[in-house]
Amino acid sequence: MRHLGELRPLLGVMAKDLPRYLRALTAPGEAYASLCNRNERLERSPDGHGYRCLWQWTSDLHAPKHLPMLGAALMRRALRDHPIRAAAAPFDVQQPRISFIVGHRGLDRLGHLLATLETIAGQREAAVECVVVEQDTQPLVRERLPAWVRYVHTPPPRPDLAYCRSWAFNVGVRHARADVLVLHDNDMLVPQDYAMQVLHQLARGFEVVNLKRFVFYLTQAHTERYFRGEASLTAQAPLAVMQNAEGGGSLAITRAAYDGIGGFDEAFVGWGGEDVEFWERAGSRRVWPYAFLPLVHLWHGPQPDKMARQNETLALYRSRTQTPVDQRIAALRALPCGDITGPRV
Repeated sequence: MRHLGELRPLLGVMAKDLPRYLRALTAPGEAYASLCNRNERLERSPDGHGYRCLWQWTSDLHAPKHLPMLGAALMRRALRDHPIRAAAAPFDVQQPRISFIVGHRGLDRLGHLLATLETIAGQREAAVECVVVEQDTQPLVRERLPAWVRYVHTPPPRPDLAYCRSWAFNVGVRHARADVLVLHDNDMLVPQDYAMQVLHQLARGFEVVNLKRFVFYLTQAHTERYFRGEASLTAQAPLAVMQNAEGGGSLAITRAAYDGIGGFDEAFVGWGGEDVEFWERAGSRRVWPYAFLPLVHLWHGPQPDKMARQNETLALYRSRTQTPVDQRIAALRALPCGDITGPRV
């Protein structure tokens, strides 16, 4: 039996959130994409398609944590409008219009990587390729990847070097063939219209496109059942529904804009900070920040250094913010990046 202190949030959700969730979920169009926490505000896009979060940093939707049926209903509705489809290979990898860049290390997340690749292959009405950059001492996944995937092996300059996401992206961009880049994590499933929607916004003159409205985090058990083919993505309520990911998880950018802001800062070695810093510099270009698409995050254990009290990369981010964006861009553009022999630090 729940204590009174545990019941209060649930009662608040039942009284204040349940009615508005039901209205949004049953309304026509994308009204459900306007759902946010009671203390948050969204800005609708000028063309009425998508929303921008008017607060800093990510947040989880509060109501689904106390009433999981709301998270399940929101996920079903979003994936009904924007289905995630797995395919063995894209329909055209000879002349890709978009290059997905995915960094990877180790075998623990091989299943995550393969599932992610299947949803990239499932893109419709947009020719895509994928460059997988394996940052490990040995090429562990090369023979396990689908034939259509382009593979790059980057052994760290020293075996104890922590994973450097920035370096992986910079290397991948140098090997990509398309002029549109999607900087993508190896645990994120994308809807089948993701690439098409990115190209639509770029055709309007934008250079950086963030379309992630909701990221649905699966539970460990749900993820394992999905890998075994025993459960669909909507088989159970998500563990969390994240908003306002901005530069994290998946972000589209033109090659010209990527080069123009100096790529990723390879001084970020280890977990955290590099995506926020990149997003700040990307803000100097023409950005479309109004999101409406759902992505699905597959469960995995936390990054080893994510909860560290002294997180050096987050300290580096705070240090970087003391320098104006234009000066950061100039400094990075003056340095080589994406050298296969190791990160610029």
